[in-house]
Amino acid sequence: MDLSNSHSNLSLGISSHASPPHRVQIADDSILLHLESSRQEPTFSSPPIPLQLMEPLTESHRDEVGDVEREDDVYDDRDVEEFRILGHSMCLKRRRDSESSFSSSSAKRNSCERDLETRRSAVRSWGNQTLRAADPNLFGIMEKEKQRQIKGIELIASENYVCRAVMEALGSHLTNKYSEGMPGARYYCGNQYIDEIETLCRERALAAFGLDSDSWGVNVQPYSCTSANFAVYTGLLLPGDRIMGLDTPSGGNTSHGYCTPNGRKVSGASIFFESFPYKVNPQTGYIDYDKLEERALDFRPKILICGGSSYPRELDYGRFRQIADKCGAVLMCDMAQISGLVAAKECVSPFGYCDVVTSTTHKSLRGPRGGIIFYRKGSKPRRRAMLLYQGNEANQYDFEEKINFAVFPSLQGGPHNNHIAALAVALKQVATLEYKAYMQQVKKNAQALASALLRKNYKLVTGGTDNHMVLWDLRSLGLTGKNFEQVCEMCHITLNKITIFGDNGIITPGGVRIGTPAMTSRGCLESDFEVIVEFLHIAAQIAIVVQREHGKLPKAFLRGLQSNNEVVELGYRVASFSAKFAMPGLET
Repeated sequence: MDLSNSHSNLSLGISSHASPPHRVQIADDSILLHLESSRQEPTFSSPPIPLQLMEPLTESHRDEVGDVEREDDVYDDRDVEEFRILGHSMCLKRRRDSESSFSSSSAKRNSCERDLETRRSAVRSWGNQTLRAADPNLFGIMEKEKQRQIKGIELIASENYVCRAVMEALGSHLTNKYSEGMPGARYYCGNQYIDEIETLCRERALAAFGLDSDSWGVNVQPYSCTSANFAVYTGLLLPGDRIMGLDTPSGGNTSHGYCTPNGRKVSGASIFFESFPYKVNPQTGYIDYDKLEERALDFRPKILICGGSSYPRELDYGRFRQIADKCGAVLMCDMAQISGLVAAKECVSPFGYCDVVTSTTHKSLRGPRGGIIFYRKGSKPRRRAMLLYQGNEANQYDFEEKINFAVFPSLQGGPHNNHIAALAVALKQVATLEYKAYMQQVKKNAQALASALLRKNYKLVTGGTDNHMVLWDLRSLGLTGKNFEQVCEMCHITLNKITIFGDNGIITPGGVRIGTPAMTSRGCLESDFEVIVEFLHIAAQIAIVVQREHGKLPKAFLRGLQSNNEVVELGYRVASFSAKFAMPGLET
């Protein structure tokens, strides 16, 4: 059908795929409307518009249409118009996208929404699974480790237990945030609350050790004390500069620049810097300060390090200070082992003498695993203003910028914000009277441990202890530290072997280090440590017999232990004893 007007620029064309036999509604896609204009370019073709041809609207039809409008708005007055063609009343309706395929689009939309919800549910399921559900294998291994800790006696001086609050901070959403840089100077945005946490942690660190923020600064970002030590070297020295620390067999730490007797460089400190050790007197086990001074004046280190991993006596920081000033060195203390005693004022503090102090945060401090660096700020005392390292004109400490820059970006990436928050929790506890009482008990237990061993005529390095650890010399029993350590481990007692300087200067792994902080955290008192000494005595007797029957070689010695009923019996006794003391941080 073609209707045109000679006086108009438009023409109307209606084409039908099929003519319906009766006056009924025709399918939407059966009629197309073509609009043509004489003003258009010949090459222009207007796309056809789908129409719907309908019966004339009677009054009843209009009522029905009105009902439909109210229900689903299918027939909108803006889209349905009545007009006449060749004397016939007709309705013309333009098809809308939402109406033309209402059923199919609705179905597709519902299907899409169901698909989106399925995907969202999958993500939520991943994000909210418990460890038991997400990784049963790992969960099972972790549960075994928990049971090992619960039923064992922990005597490694470097280990401790943390409270539930520290665990909550460690396992928190703070691990999601990237925070490279220092508070107020981060690489990424969105760190305003992370800045608050780290600032709070730094303030608590200074308060825990009674330090003035005008004279001391602190960096709480190091991942470990080894990282902290290396950051100090990196910030204050050039590669190849000299450092001097306690020899590892004398009780020092490998991060202080240890080299083996055959010259092998063990740590990064000895690889990138020139290191030279001082030692203990082999007869007494005490540091020989006269020889230390003699060596330091010959070697001229730029950093002199005091502190170590296995030294049971107080350090003479005043003498260290004198030696450092004589050779023009920065005096650094690694107080990782004794930081809790220092905070509780249960031993001499290095802060009155040293320029830089480093520490772990997870040993006697009972915090998360990590490191911390304290450094002096402001004006130097007159006697330190002429340090060789600082130059002749320097009278101000310039450690802050150098050490912070060494931590980041020189050595580390983003700090572990969950660790820093957990450390803030631990440092808050360190400042309490309860913590001071805890550290006092740690020392009492160490004294009880040493006395009980001495009563059994066992030999201790230096003859006793001033802090939280005892060094047991096993050479008189013919035992090695490694074999005794193995016996104890099979009986659920953990301690660690150490090397001991012989009277002739020969280094032998002939001892073990025993610490009291962990079992004190579980509630053990002096009488409990006397029971623990009895367990250690039985373990030593077992080791002597097994070693005599099977030899000292590790494989043969181990075979002897595996068939030993006394080992099993002692293990039962240890587990029964340990069950009396709850492990901190676990849900009851």
